[in-house]
Amino acid sequence: MGTPDGATGDDELTRLRARVTALEAGSAQGAPKREHHRWRSFLAGLLVVVGCVLVPLGLVAAWTADLLGDTDRYVQTMAPLASDPDVQAAVATRVTDAVMDHIDLESLLQGVAPDQRPLVEKALGKLGGSLEGALASFVHDRAQDVVASPAFETIWTDANRLVHTSVDRALTGDQDGAVKIETDTVTIDLAPVIERVKERLVDSGLTVAADIPEVHTSFTVLRSDDIGKAKTGFALLQAFGVWLPVIAVLCVAGGVLLAVRRRRALVAAALGFALAALVLGIALTVFRTVYLNALPSSVSPAAAGSVYDTLTRFLRTSVRVCAVLGVLVALAAWLSGPSRPAVLARGLWHSGITASRSTADRAGMRLGPVGGFVRRFHTWIVWILVVGAALAFVLWPHPTGWVVIGLALALLFALAVTDFLAGEDPREEPEPEPDRADTVT
Repeated sequence: MGTPDGATGDDELTRLRARVTALEAGSAQGAPKREHHRWRSFLAGLLVVVGCVLVPLGLVAAWTADLLGDTDRYVQTMAPLASDPDVQAAVATRVTDAVMDHIDLESLLQGVAPDQRPLVEKALGKLGGSLEGALASFVHDRAQDVVASPAFETIWTDANRLVHTSVDRALTGDQDGAVKIETDTVTIDLAPVIERVKERLVDSGLTVAADIPEVHTSFTVLRSDDIGKAKTGFALLQAFGVWLPVIAVLCVAGGVLLAVRRRRALVAAALGFALAALVLGIALTVFRTVYLNALPSSVSPAAAGSVYDTLTRFLRTSVRVCAVLGVLVALAAWLSGPSRPAVLARGLWHSGITASRSTADRAGMRLGPVGGFVRRFHTWIVWILVVGAALAFVLWPHPTGWVVIGLALALLFALAVTDFLAGEDPREEPEPEPDRADTVT
């Protein structure tokens, strides 16, 4: 009796020792594994942070390369300013001052032929006040008429096309441009507008305006501390305008793929992506105030603000796109997770699809082989829809925040239709309820 018991005790002791050895070995192997996970998490976080930091720089680089590298894009950006009231008022005031600077009122009236003096006095006498003030008001009205006409839009477009060509040449080192760019301003020559104003003055009865010599004056489009020093920056932006946003996205994607908990990393990365874009939007607003406060008194703040807002409107659109896209990706990743609210949301989604499918079945709707095909390849169809929505966003020329929301809603609708067509597998029949008689027995 004692020997078997002793043998049994020895066997049990041997098993316990073997288990302790295995646990110690596992613990020894677990330490490097945890160390490996820590390094993975560190590198993943570093890549995500670098990607998020590069997001604002990438947006600015892409916007600059797109704006300064494409003349048509620049002209399209600046076109709305031709009908902006603040810009029109500033141009009219600038043209009026230029015309009045070249008019010697006393000698001008002396040079008027006797038969023309009644027309001049009639034209100016209606305005009242001093003769010089009346003439200035008269010229301003004609200038306002010109800048409010369709002809000004054509003049504005042609002038901006010429300015963009000169800016491009200056920033790339080619000094053969026809328009001179000063060290701190980009300007538009208003000589064509002045010629139109002179024609209006002659048509209005002030025929002596035809004797005014050709007048050149400029309207400041953009003022900087030193545009001449932007050559190197422009060259870098031209080189990285396309690749910097790609590098930012690749860094974020690499960080998510390297992370141990990828879903959580994707949520954090997407929110960081959106936050970085919003920081750029705030910076644009702050810089607008700083820029306008630094302008000289000769520049109209309202017109300068309109120019700034117009120039940066596509950049602000990109900011909104990135912010909306980041929030939507984070929301999608969170909804696919195991948290209780996410599971509840998915349950409500499937309950709604199931209820709609049941209603269709009761109405006599039969899908035939379509339902089986969609059910069989459901996973592939879902991925094709997701990739299709992503490609539509990438290939969309200059998408907006509403485009992102529209694509997301279209994807949700397509996924709902897919789930509706898939329905429930008829082979997965529910287990029959036990018979009451068997239960009682």
